[in-house]
Amino acid sequence: MSSTTTDTASSVDVVLIGGGVMSATLGTLLRQLQPDWSISIFERLDSVAEESSNAWNNAGTGHSALCELNYTPQQADGSVDISKAINVNEQFQVSRQFWTYLVEQNILASARDFLTPVPHMSFVWGDKNVSFLQARYKALSEHPLFSGMEFTQDQAQIAQWAPLIMRNRPAGQNLAVTRSLRGTDVNFGALTRLLFTYLVSTPACTLHTKHEVHDIRRDADGRWVIKVQDTRLNTEREVKARFVFIGGGGGALPLLQKTGIPESRGVGGFPVSGQFLRCTNPDLIAQHHAKIYGKASVGAPPMSVPHLDTRMIDGTPALLFGPYAGFSTRFLKNGSLMDLPRSIRASNISAMLAVARDNWPLTKYLIEQVMQSHNDRIKALRDFIPDAQAKDWELVVAGQRVQIIKKDAKKGGVLQFGTEVISSADGSVAALLGASPGASTAAPIMLTVLKKCFASKLPEWEEKLKQIIPSYGQKLADNPALCAQLFDKTTNVLGLKEA
Repeated sequence: MSSTTTDTASSVDVVLIGGGVMSATLGTLLRQLQPDWSISIFERLDSVAEESSNAWNNAGTGHSALCELNYTPQQADGSVDISKAINVNEQFQVSRQFWTYLVEQNILASARDFLTPVPHMSFVWGDKNVSFLQARYKALSEHPLFSGMEFTQDQAQIAQWAPLIMRNRPAGQNLAVTRSLRGTDVNFGALTRLLFTYLVSTPACTLHTKHEVHDIRRDADGRWVIKVQDTRLNTEREVKARFVFIGGGGGALPLLQKTGIPESRGVGGFPVSGQFLRCTNPDLIAQHHAKIYGKASVGAPPMSVPHLDTRMIDGTPALLFGPYAGFSTRFLKNGSLMDLPRSIRASNISAMLAVARDNWPLTKYLIEQVMQSHNDRIKALRDFIPDAQAKDWELVVAGQRVQIIKKDAKKGGVLQFGTEVISSADGSVAALLGASPGASTAAPIMLTVLKKCFASKLPEWEEKLKQIIPSYGQKLADNPALCAQLFDKTTNVLGLKEA
């Protein structure tokens, strides 16, 4: 979706920077809560959803910790900590409630335009990993958010659930799999386009593609002045806004730094690129219907957990394996090689150097990934598909992710792999930094933006927020009855009955 609008409003209530799922979600929420506010959206590329939200630039996993082993670390005593898994799943339930509201209000015609039921599975081999998966299953399956999870070591059962991973597999391996039929595949690019189509159909909302924001500064009256270039016409103008959200993916950090707010000082970024193998054999694609996650390599970042993924992209099934990590100094897939050097400041250089010093395993891992040949990548794939053939797979470049670097009193600097909302003290500007679980939790992350930036409006908005998110103000993990009720409702409205 692109826009060639000629709107030249010089002052609006809200500016959203970036045409991805985060800006689309926040804009849609604000339109429900405050329909009289004017909104301008600026996207630097030709159309929306072309960076991290694009279906080919992410795995499309509805991240709910059903299969992602990195959300359930094993402790020294052998127990499994499921606290992060519970939090991630709870957040995804909020996204499901938000999408359900949009379908009920006819803002979205059908969730199946972007959401497909796909089983989520975890797959491990070796005695130690099998014991871990069994302990993980026991801990998760007793929790209401993970109801219905299955575990098996029966290889005939595994072959029935996922025939490709068992075909021609060497005998004698100790294997284990968990499966949840509650899993989904999400086309975040399609969702983003649908939300922006809705937004621009509403009054006082304009979308400007091929518009790049170059500077953000605060004016004497307290409002923000955004300098934006129309790269189509090569013209510049300034737009004033009472509130600015910087949701430009990896490009958010440089723009946050330009605001000069104290909260931005000391924050750095570490870019990690990704690649996938995409199956080109329709027969293989048709034989697999699951998202299967394994265990990450030592030193690998969480976004590099290997997975064999069924995708549904614009009505067509696809099969991906990866990701294979890489390194680039770009902060965006369509960014500049100078993005990383330009982000270095006196306030963050010590933290960045400390992270470089303390993360040699990650550096080594990225170097090894970059040096891989196609045959090396196929060898890794054969852990999942034993008889995989190189001719059936092609390499595709996925999106860039920028992990957060922050100062730390003990280490000097730490590398964080989550997401974080950084906002000014007065709540007039906010930026989203980080990566995983990202798009899957766009709705709860944007609720965090509302709480940080519009605290004075929350009492007025509370009733509407509870209509949009029925569990608003509550924890589903603490309320099994409400958890079951809302899961059944969202399953029905979103058309997710059959996985």
